[in-house]
Amino acid sequence: MNIIKLDAIDSTNSYLKKIILNKDVSDSTIVTAKFQTKGKGQLGANWESEDSKNLIFSIYKKDLGIKVKDQFIISIIVSLALIKTLKKNNLPSLCIKWPNDIMSDNKKICGILIENILKQNYIKHSVIGIGLNVNQTIFDNLPNASSIKNLTGTTHKKDEILKELASNINRGFEEIEKFKSEMIFKKYEELLYRINKPSTFKNSKGENFTGFIKGVTTLGRLNVMLEDNKLESYDLKEISILN
Repeated sequence: MNIIKLDAIDSTNSYLKKIILNKDVSDSTIVTAKFQTKGKGQLGANWESEDSKNLIFSIYKKDLGIKVKDQFIISIIVSLALIKTLKKNNLPSLCIKWPNDIMSDNKKICGILIENILKQNYIKHSVIGIGLNVNQTIFDNLPNASSIKNLTGTTHKKDEILKELASNINRGFEEIEKFKSEMIFKKYEELLYRINKPSTFKNSKGENFTGFIKGVTTLGRLNVMLEDNKLESYDLKEISILN
């Protein structure tokens, strides 16, 4: 496993995308940094992290051969790998907040940003960025954020978590052909935050509404059961989960 360790960088995803444009990079190459000046989250949001306290890295997966229409499977593989890794650290009530935030005890501890490189109708390469709160204990103006240390009371070694997590991610991609995609989706859906519970959402117009999360489509859209048993599907730009 090739690991590039940096002290500070604008974004590990951006750095990794630049180097793969200029040279041949081996599969599963990792770029990790102690600090990011321009960490990125979903829909252009910033990912803030205290210097040297958390695990910030991007992993490169090449020659995937996954159809563009099936790209959500990448998010599923990474999310399940994170859950598997974190279970070993005795974190309480682990779940996935759609599409790919990892929650523990109703607090966000991890975010994922996946950027794919396409060739015709296939995902040729994927750069997978992960920000995992490990030893940070104070989250100013982020009341819904927490860390492994806050939730377990123990300081953890980031390098050990990185090694285990990278292994689980790679294994997930290796085993994708062994399992029917329906089984992988079912595993993901069973871990969804607020699955089958009455929940409040906000749509793209800023309007709040209630419904029940029922799962996801093969395209990764969120299935929500509304009033009168009407099932609607939403993409990331159309809906956010409030509680």
